[in-house]
Amino acid sequence: MDQLKDWLGFVALVISIGGTFYAWLTAGSKTNATELTNFKRQHTDKVEAIETALDAHDRRIQTVETEMKHLPDKDSVVELKLAMSDLKGTVGRLDESLNSVQRTVLRIDDWLRAK
Repeated sequence: MDQLKDWLGFVALVISIGGTFYAWLTAGSKTNATELTNFKRQHTDKVEAIETALDAHDRRIQTVETEMKHLPDKDSVVELKLAMSDLKGTVGRLDESLNSVQRTVLRIDDWLRAK
C-alpha cells in the first residue's frame, strides 16, 4: 500500500508538471488568435484589391491570347513576304510592258495625225 501511495504521488507530480507545461505553451495562443483576427480584418481590403487586379490582368491576358490566335505565325509571314516580292516583280514587268505599249500607241497616234 505504501508503494501505491508513492506511485500515486509520482503520477500526481507528473500530471501537475504536464499541466503546467501545457498551460505555459498555450498561454499565448489566445493573444495570437486575437492578433491574427485583427490582422485578417486589416488586410481583407488589400487582399480583395489584389484579387480584383489579378482578375483584371487575367481578362487582359485572355484577350491578348484570343487576338494572338488570329495573327499569322512566322511561316505565314515568310510566305507573305515571298508572295509580295513575287508580286513586286510581276508588277515591274507589267510596267515595262505597258510602257512599250504606250510608246507604240503614241507612234500610231503620231502617224495617224501626220497623215
